[in-house]
Amino acid sequence: MEQYTFFNTDTSRPLAARLRPVSLEEFVGQKHLIGEGKILRRLIESDRISSMIFWGPPGVGKTTLARIIANSTKARFIDFSAVTSGIKEIKQVMQQAEDNLRFGEKTILFIDEIHRFNKAQQDAFLPFVEKGSIILIGATTENPSFEVNSALLSRCKVFVLQALSQDDLSQLLNRALRDPRGFGTLKVQIPEELIETIAGFANGDARTALSTLEMVVLNGEMDGETITVTKETVEQCISKKSLLYDKGGEEHYNLISALHKSMRNSDPDAAVYWLARMLEAGEDPLYVARRIVRFASEDVGLADPRALELCVAAYQACHFIGMPECTVHLTQAVTYLSLAPKSNAMEVAYMSAKEDASKMLAEPVPLVIRNAPTRLMKDLGYGKGYQYAHDTEDKLTNMQCLPDSLLGREYYRPTDQGLESRFKERLQQIKEWKEAHKNK
Repeated sequence: MEQYTFFNTDTSRPLAARLRPVSLEEFVGQKHLIGEGKILRRLIESDRISSMIFWGPPGVGKTTLARIIANSTKARFIDFSAVTSGIKEIKQVMQQAEDNLRFGEKTILFIDEIHRFNKAQQDAFLPFVEKGSIILIGATTENPSFEVNSALLSRCKVFVLQALSQDDLSQLLNRALRDPRGFGTLKVQIPEELIETIAGFANGDARTALSTLEMVVLNGEMDGETITVTKETVEQCISKKSLLYDKGGEEHYNLISALHKSMRNSDPDAAVYWLARMLEAGEDPLYVARRIVRFASEDVGLADPRALELCVAAYQACHFIGMPECTVHLTQAVTYLSLAPKSNAMEVAYMSAKEDASKMLAEPVPLVIRNAPTRLMKDLGYGKGYQYAHDTEDKLTNMQCLPDSLLGREYYRPTDQGLESRFKERLQQIKEWKEAHKNK
């Protein structure tokens, strides 16, 4: 538990700590919350702050924003860690907050990683939040709907903070080079493209961006009073030459295309290589995981239904543990997909149905399969003649489910690959049964 002031400019501290914004004007990003006229800015400027939860990825300004709020509202700021604090520390802080309130001073209690508190610890804050003894600001990287108990969550406003854009980070890095709290008193020469490289490497995390800048400046080439940062310096400091590519540009799409097409071509060696190229270039592992989840249905589908399960599990593993540990999970998924039997029947089925749906948006739902929750609907024939398949011996009926204009359309055309051959056989049996019972 620590209390902070805004006047410590000790240059021995890390760059990210020295450059921590002290006002909304210095804060970078989150314009959807603190831009002119936005809800959180209005609350801060009118000093009508209530308890809230900041939910967002690391390095996007959750702690900084809480401190700015405390400074703007003239409240005492207490930083409380969910990792190192227990019930005893909670009681001490609550007593201190109530003492402050007697002297007319508000207390903002900032809890980093609030999701790490168990239910009993979270419940300990409830009476003090309700009484107004404290203004609770929690920060979490996890969905608060699942990680913060409902009683506490109902008393807090949730604000979603977004990963910083590359432009936001470039702006932040350039400010660090100009600001006396950063490197403004030094003569640092660094090309703008290397600023953008560092911003891309940081992947939305301001702390990572500033720490990387600090490292490259400290390892720059000295020539008198001038420090020159070169491409080689950046490569050495981040230990990844492949980082020098634009994650939003052509090479980004070239690499994900190479990964996708290598898996489709059942080439696990090439697929793993392109996976490594992307991850070592600083690509978000969750982006890769989302793409392979799509691949599991688009290019494998019912030829191996387990592919989707494995890829979703890989995505969850990436979310739980992050880089670099999750590389092995993605490698497992990519290798599995490369070796799996291939079928694009799911993609073909949807695109074919989509074409019809786009052209025939007004086709009525057959009366027999309409829901009839009211008497009027029943009188109009909704649901009349509906056949409940579970009540039949074969668990099949000859009921028409497509609109009249689309009767006989076939969208799903199973292949003979892998397990899909079984689905093909089953579908043929169903069609033969329905043909035999067409007029019965």
